[in-house]
Amino acid sequence: MGVLQASPWFLVGDSWPSLFGLKGTKEWIDWLYNMHPGSKYIGMYQFYLPTLVLKDPEVIKQLTIKDFDYFTDHRNFAVSEEIDPLWSANLFTLKGLRWRDMRTVLSGSFTSNKMRIMYELIREEAEKFAIFFKSKNEDLIELNMKDSFCRYATDVIASTSFGIKVNSLEMPNNEFYIMGKDVSDFNKITVLFKFLALMICPWFLKMFNISFLSKKVNAFFTNLIEETVKLREEKGVVRPDMINLLLEIKRGSAKKKEEDVPDDGFAVVREEADASVLATSHKRKVNITNQDIASQAMVFFLAGFDTVSTAMSYTAYELALNSEIQAKLRKEINEVWAKCNGKPSYEDILGMKYMDMVVSESLRKWPAAPLVDRVCVKPYTLEPTSPGEPTITFKVKDILWIPIISIHRDEKYYPDPEKFIPERFSEANKGNILPCTYLPFGVGPRACIGSRFALLEIKVILFYVLKNFELVPTKNTQITFKFLPRSLTLTPEGGIHLGLKSL
Repeated sequence: MGVLQASPWFLVGDSWPSLFGLKGTKEWIDWLYNMHPGSKYIGMYQFYLPTLVLKDPEVIKQLTIKDFDYFTDHRNFAVSEEIDPLWSANLFTLKGLRWRDMRTVLSGSFTSNKMRIMYELIREEAEKFAIFFKSKNEDLIELNMKDSFCRYATDVIASTSFGIKVNSLEMPNNEFYIMGKDVSDFNKITVLFKFLALMICPWFLKMFNISFLSKKVNAFFTNLIEETVKLREEKGVVRPDMINLLLEIKRGSAKKKEEDVPDDGFAVVREEADASVLATSHKRKVNITNQDIASQAMVFFLAGFDTVSTAMSYTAYELALNSEIQAKLRKEINEVWAKCNGKPSYEDILGMKYMDMVVSESLRKWPAAPLVDRVCVKPYTLEPTSPGEPTITFKVKDILWIPIISIHRDEKYYPDPEKFIPERFSEANKGNILPCTYLPFGVGPRACIGSRFALLEIKVILFYVLKNFELVPTKNTQITFKFLPRSLTLTPEGGIHLGLKSL
């Protein structure tokens, strides 16, 4: 087609640097992104599958927003509904009209007003996290931040999505936490094998009845939802959590979407991202089953357990290494603490401008998903816009990649991209950020539906941690990360170790 490309190896394509452990995920994506400077896109092969890697924000906007109807789906990451019912029915893996219908009915559950309803549950868990470590009465407590924040995230999701109380710090081996570790461990050889099989030969998994999720995880989440829904319907239990919101949708009693709070963070996926979905979705009743509820609750749990706790860990890391930024954020926290008498409201958290700048910059430098994909669902032609560019004709099932982490660290868009500079997102500067160059939750109607929830969860835990502790490096803190080879996520070797120093 005349597209500049990499140099694929026989059978493995351009996956060889990652597959053979020569480059970590970030280094591999950067290697592809920087291969042909000045190009708007390049071609690469995932094994034998041709993939167009988008680099230009205008092209990204065209294909993922303006012409979204041609690129609505993700790659196939589910075997079949018969073999893997829980994983196949979640919002991430659904395709076509089923995805549109589910996205439409769920979109009203993630407004600012719905987050306000669940806020107190999140605040309670963050306060409990700080009290647990404060009660140790130690001057310095060294933590593996990912593990500690995973436990906080477990308690938050258990409370807000499943309606149960879990204390993962007091009970480190509770079943909820163990299930989270199981479902979110993308570095296990079995998970890597399943990803490769889904990419290369999905028929193999179907032939041998191999599900993406283990039978233990499937049974745990399915049984938990069945029991929870039965109890609530029989006893008339109402709780301000995700299960209640999904049950309202199931019963058809969900209220129309209320007006959102105006300013809930720079990184939030705005409701207009759903516009084309709502406009083209069929006007028909969508029946929500208990299986659908279980599938959505499970994927919310996975996102909260892994990606959000990862974002918390990298934010804590940056604050520990940038003490002046941490001190400035603590000053804002102390001001809010004094104003609210030690119990911040939802509006108090949303109103913290510097907190939002810090979190926005952390998500720029360390996006939870280093790249996202899209699949062509009907023939499409990308016409050239500059001299020398080819006409690219997409066939059904052709693949796009958006290399988020490389775009976020491109000095064309962010000068000194390796530096942690929250002021990039100040009121004076954030208007200068080009559309489709800041994509921490994805892009277009298929962007993450839970961005408000994730940001709220991150901000609340930072509020309570920094009110009580100073984040400091320890002898085990890596200043420059070396990432695990062959990992599907940005996972540093040895983890992120920091100290909580009592104030």
